[in-house]
Amino acid sequence: MTKQMDLGGSFMLPGASMTLNRMGYGAMQLAGPQVWGPPRDIDGAIAVLREAVAMGVNHVDTSDFYGPHVTNQIIKQALHPYPDGLVIVTKVGARRNEDKSWVHALSRQELADAVHDNLRNLGLDTLDVVNLRVGGVMGPSEGSIEEPLTVLAELKRQGLIHQLGLSNVTPEQLGEAQTITEIVCVQNLYNLAHRHDDGFINELAEQGIAYVPFFPLGGFSPLQSSALNATAASLEATSMQVALAWLLQRSPNILLIPGTSSVQHLRENLNAATLHLSPEMIANLDSIGGGPE
Repeated sequence: MTKQMDLGGSFMLPGASMTLNRMGYGAMQLAGPQVWGPPRDIDGAIAVLREAVAMGVNHVDTSDFYGPHVTNQIIKQALHPYPDGLVIVTKVGARRNEDKSWVHALSRQELADAVHDNLRNLGLDTLDVVNLRVGGVMGPSEGSIEEPLTVLAELKRQGLIHQLGLSNVTPEQLGEAQTITEIVCVQNLYNLAHRHDDGFINELAEQGIAYVPFFPLGGFSPLQSSALNATAASLEATSMQVALAWLLQRSPNILLIPGTSSVQHLRENLNAATLHLSPEMIANLDSIGGGPE
């Protein structure tokens, strides 16, 4: 029988009765290559999701544009009816073309369709949290997000969404968003080597808003650093476990969603929550990205 773990403590989303264990699971890798089509091993994907929940994960990050539709359908097959306390966070604002490219989908109709697609494929009447994805492929771009967020705020008032978050945004866009609706989380690119959001994370922590880094391990180009490797060797851990542990110790409002299609790799990721980094180790790792601003 799988034993539940302490996954880095917990964090309560503001204004919500949702308490998330800080180490969650990102479902993007459950789709096929290039996040397109079904995986080669659907039974293996189902096993990963069930093991994650069995180990204490109660925060699954997904989107109906993964696949498209594939990951949500696998999540439903693996976990529905969902256990009490499981929070599924999805995102809208993009779609996939037949050439597998990622393009914006921010019109009123596209956003409404995306919300209903997520509801249908996840088998839900209401989505726990929906992140509005804006910006570029890897980071924010300037400009107002009022129009698309207003659409999602209307859907929230209709009862189709419990809470709203943002992805790929600047502090200024968060401020604009907060004049429209409550924001419970921000999902931006951040890891040991990409530290542009250091100040933003601190501001969010002061407001009690969750920060969820995507590509916490570097994404398609995994993190590489002699300092990271040396720390990992001293702890008899993997470099990726250390990178995740550093994020957990970086700020209490950081929630992690590392993804994998392997049960063994899932266990390795979750075990990162058991690592303790000394102040000296943290200072050494901080130097990889230049340290906090």
